[in-house]
Amino acid sequence: MLRYIGLALLVALFATLLPAQTPSQSGVAHDPATDPAGLYSFVKEGETVQLTLDDGVLDGYITRFGDSDSDKGLLIDQFISKGSLNDNHLTFATKTVHGVWYEFDGTIQIQPGKAPGAEGYRVIKGTLKQHTEDAKGKDSVRERSVEFKSFPEGVSRP
Repeated sequence: MLRYIGLALLVALFATLLPAQTPSQSGVAHDPATDPAGLYSFVKEGETVQLTLDDGVLDGYITRFGDSDSDKGLLIDQFISKGSLNDNHLTFATKTVHGVWYEFDGTIQIQPGKAPGAEGYRVIKGTLKQHTEDAKGKDSVRERSVEFKSFPEGVSRP
């Protein structure tokens, strides 16, 4: 129980250190009406996808809870190793952490009736593949349909 309290305090501390709004590296402020960069939900409650787009290059990371015996319940950041956004078609793959990596292929869409910057203004829908490598190096793949909703503009972490 103390471990989870410590983890919650660590997440809260980390959230206060992150900027509420991240301008692109070119110095132009993020515009939620035209720029898909931002924070989105991930598979489980408390897990997120952070996307950035700078000069057409998609980057970011997933923050997820560990599932293995050695990292169960710990927050893990997995950075995108390869990502692209062509019109509304979004793909990415993450780096491997503790034998796990992800591939995503889908679309990002603006939801009708939502204001720019509002929760769920953008939704990412598609197929997520979770690759898990066992001790012998054998890769097993879990594939599922997912939907990730954007957090309200100005939220850095839930």
